[in-house]
Amino acid sequence: MLASFLFFLAMFAAVGVSSYLKSRGTKQDYYLASRDVSPFLVGLSAVATNNSGYMFIGVIGYTYATGLASVWLMVGWILGDFLGSLWVHKSLCRATHQTGESSYAGVISCWTGSRFVYWQRLAGLLSLMFLLAYASAQLVAGSKALYVLLDMPIWSGAVIGGVIVAAYCLAGGIRASIWTDAAQSLVMIVAMGTLLVVATQSVGGIGAAVQSMSEVEGFLNWYPEDMLLPGLAGGVLFAVGWLFAGLSVIGQPHVMVRFMALESEHRMIHARIWYYLWFTAFYAMATGVGMLARILLADAGSFDAELALPMMAMDLLPPVMVGLILAGVFAATMSTADSLVLSCSAAITHDIHPQRTEKTWVLKLTTVAITVAAVGWALLNKQSVFSLVVMSWSSLASAFAPILIVLALGGRPSQRVYITMSLIGLATALAWRWLGWHSHIYEGMPGILAGLAVYGIARFAVGVPEPSRASA
Repeated sequence: MLASFLFFLAMFAAVGVSSYLKSRGTKQDYYLASRDVSPFLVGLSAVATNNSGYMFIGVIGYTYATGLASVWLMVGWILGDFLGSLWVHKSLCRATHQTGESSYAGVISCWTGSRFVYWQRLAGLLSLMFLLAYASAQLVAGSKALYVLLDMPIWSGAVIGGVIVAAYCLAGGIRASIWTDAAQSLVMIVAMGTLLVVATQSVGGIGAAVQSMSEVEGFLNWYPEDMLLPGLAGGVLFAVGWLFAGLSVIGQPHVMVRFMALESEHRMIHARIWYYLWFTAFYAMATGVGMLARILLADAGSFDAELALPMMAMDLLPPVMVGLILAGVFAATMSTADSLVLSCSAAITHDIHPQRTEKTWVLKLTTVAITVAAVGWALLNKQSVFSLVVMSWSSLASAFAPILIVLALGGRPSQRVYITMSLIGLATALAWRWLGWHSHIYEGMPGILAGLAVYGIARFAVGVPEPSRASA
């Protein structure tokens, strides 16, 4: 088991380090791979980054606890993601080439033809805060897997993951991340598929699995028991909330930077085909594994539900395959953690810092500092992976997605409206979560709607004129 795990880790590290051969030593290359990435690599990289340890650890744990109702997360998330891509992805790729910016916030701030400096610095600070929290959650996910499968100290996974992420980020920046993502996405889907097949066979097939699930009270209910509204209305509201979670992808700098790095906006359709085929298959298998885990690990409440996948692997698979599963979990966590670390680095060197540097050694030093901070946060973290990821995800979406939707649809808000949309959207999402209403409706939904409402009020009710492309 340990040997196969180390083999895959060495393979990923070798792929990442080899990207150094194509490095051009510029900021554009470090953060956007010189904007010449193929659709195949963009699609697989975005899948690996989006799915992450959240899918291996968080979603499976949530499905274990919730049951069939968790399928609405998958349906809503993928549909919302797809709808967002119809509006935004191509426009963002085009704007990246037109503005020549190296960061997600930088492209948005220059979208209207001039730089909105104050909003860009605000966006950099928000990105740094929530992406760092997100990165720590990925390292926690890897730590949990190592703790169960190799009986290693709970802190060790975070440290090992941090070292590996830093190594290939330093070697080739975002290109190293994209290359390793493509390799990791293959291992991720093989690992999840293997566990799904073996787990189904171990319970006697699909029919026997469904029969066993029906014996768990409420496990095959179509809707969660704790909903804001009863019956179908509550179920629809729950699903719509998670549709906004999928739409929230456009507000995630670490995912959208993949589409920004595409060689041409005209090849976006090919990248999306790879992305959605891989994404749908992987999410469906993760949901199936989570439901089977409730049968195989029936003593709910006696262990952390987010450890369900590694515990299943230990019970069902030979050591070599357990090593593959562990490599799959680590692949997922690293593919997202490296992207998050690079996005945090871009936020500091390109968005927050008043005089943006082009020196590669400064970019790499910043990357190391961010990695150390993420590891430190992971070691001190007390929240679940699922909770920490959803909070960070919804906060970023509420701050950025409304602006990006408006821009992609042809709106031209002023800098004051940019700032107000971000702050009101973020405040709404955080308040929704603080009040505990996120257990009924995903907090990104009211956050995004609040941001869009700010634009609507500014544009139509108050009558604030939109600036021309030549004005600030």
